[in-house]
Amino acid sequence: MGRTDQSYVDLDDPRYLEFDYVQRLADALDLVAPPGERIRIVHVGGALMTLPRYVAATRPHSAQIVLEPDAELTEFVRRHVPLPRQSGIKVRATAGREGIAELRDDYADVVIVDAFAGARVPAELTTTEFFADVRRVLGSGGVLMLNITDRGLEYARRVAAAAAKTFARVTLCTEPSTLKGRRFGNIIVLAADRELPLDELAARSARSAYPYRVLTGARLEQLISGAAPFTDADSSASPEPPVTRFR
Repeated sequence: MGRTDQSYVDLDDPRYLEFDYVQRLADALDLVAPPGERIRIVHVGGALMTLPRYVAATRPHSAQIVLEPDAELTEFVRRHVPLPRQSGIKVRATAGREGIAELRDDYADVVIVDAFAGARVPAELTTTEFFADVRRVLGSGGVLMLNITDRGLEYARRVAAAAAKTFARVTLCTEPSTLKGRRFGNIIVLAADRELPLDELAARSARSAYPYRVLTGARLEQLISGAAPFTDADSSASPEPPVTRFR
């Protein structure tokens, strides 16, 4: 959409994931909720439903809600790249903030936020207030997985600081060049109140074609030290990507 590669799906094999950041999200999902295990999952942002299709293929009968406000895009998906029958995927034409607010307490095992307005993450999806509402929907055992984009980490530091206000454990995953501020790229933020299998996640991330670094604990605390958490009164969309085409 525009100059940004927005989605990729393989209708013959929904387990095939083209984008590296989607692979990292799937790695995290597979480690916190093993394939074959039925889960309740909420996707904030749907597009072509890459991860919902992946979940339906690897965890049949899972309950999935997709919050995708672009009804025109969803209709395009239904016409040209339809979801499999009896997938368990329910798409609601509502924005993420409003859709999360409508869900009951302790509804979901996982909430994945991968939503963009154009090429930027909406400001309202990275605040302490939003994360508190996600925490309500997840309950004590759930996991938030958030995809953002940044260069230089100023924005990512504030997002991670906001998540740390609500969740006991926060982890950041990104490519080394993005971590060092040399490249605009995707950054995965994981947040939970329970321990996550981060050693295995780091091992998987290091073995990938585009290796990611995994930061948590004291290293992450050092990174976000001094960063002001985003709030509803003081928030910002993610930085504009460079003019050159990026994935």
